Amino acid sequence: MQLQELNGDQSRELINTAQRYSVWAEARKRYEGYRGSMSFVARNGVEYLLRDYYDPKSGVRRQKSLGRRDFSTERIFEAFTQGKVESADRRRAASDTLQRQAAVNRALRLGRVPEIAARIARELDEAGLLGRGIKIVGTNALFAYEAAAGVHLASELTTTEDMDMLFDARARIRLALEEGVEERTLLGLLRQADKSFARTSRTFQAANAEGYLVDLIKPERNPPWTIEASSISDDRFDLEASPIDGLAWHESAPPFEALAIDARGFPVRLVVPDPRAFAVHKLWLSEQSDRNPAKRRRDRQQAETVAQITARYLQHLPFESNALKSFPKPIVERAGPLFELSGEEAS
Repeated sequence: MQLQELNGDQSRELINTAQRYSVWAEARKRYEGYRGSMSFVARNGVEYLLRDYYDPKSGVRRQKSLGRRDFSTERIFEAFTQGKVESADRRRAASDTLQRQAAVNRALRLGRVPEIAARIARELDEAGLLGRGIKIVGTNALFAYEAAAGVHLASELTTTEDMDMLFDARARIRLALEEGVEERTLLGLLRQADKSFARTSRTFQAANAEGYLVDLIKPERNPPWTIEASSISDDRFDLEASPIDGLAWHESAPPFEALAIDARGFPVRLVVPDPRAFAVHKLWLSEQSDRNPAKRRRDRQQAETVAQITARYLQHLPFESNALKSFPKPIVERAGPLFELSGEEAS
């Protein structure tokens, strides 16, 4: 198996990073609760407390009256003003802590996720899409599995110049974006990660100036003319998911979440397919005669490696779990031996 276990220092700082990320995420969530502003405004000789904010889903500026000025609304105003300042201070302090932690992570060579992939994952996460209609599939999912297992995989298994995003057309997807975002599309999100992203001649694909590709894919339905959503927006220039055979198995399998470290040392949350489903699907891909031989060999290596990681380090995910019930039984049976440990490891 092509992996290296983290040493003591690396393991410690991976745990520290997760703890500090948790503090930062909570601070960010609290700060977001104070979006917008409050002020007393006079109307017809009477002062009212108004709350101004932008709807994160529609981008529309909204205003709500909280009542006439009195002791109660003055308390609300004071609490909001103080809470906004305090939450901003906590978020700033948590961000500073992550900056220092990132330097430690770089020194220990914990950074694994390519910077562009990490930026895209963060944009998806902040927009409320990651794990709620979109999962990261393909080679980038390996960074989640190795982070959860506390290992580093060989670079020949993880090197990639693209990202595959699995679109779940069954989910009711709504973008939750920051104030002032004009392009409320998936392509717009990619441009927030890298402004050079543009849709290629393939409507499901975007590429940046360096040639990094992002593909939006979805399961191929049977019958294939089944009507369902293919995009997160109504914009005809947005990415439209391309149907791919075999992805329905991934769609129905449980998601897997892990906190990985990007090339700059910063944490990045990844939501990917269950590692058991990944291994079984990769094995199936390696058996497809019409697939590029080099890709088939890599598929087999990735299937074997993820299966062994799961069996050795992620023992809370047994192979006999119902997590694989969406796969055809013959495919699951063929994958079984990949999850078997040697006698020494099993003991």
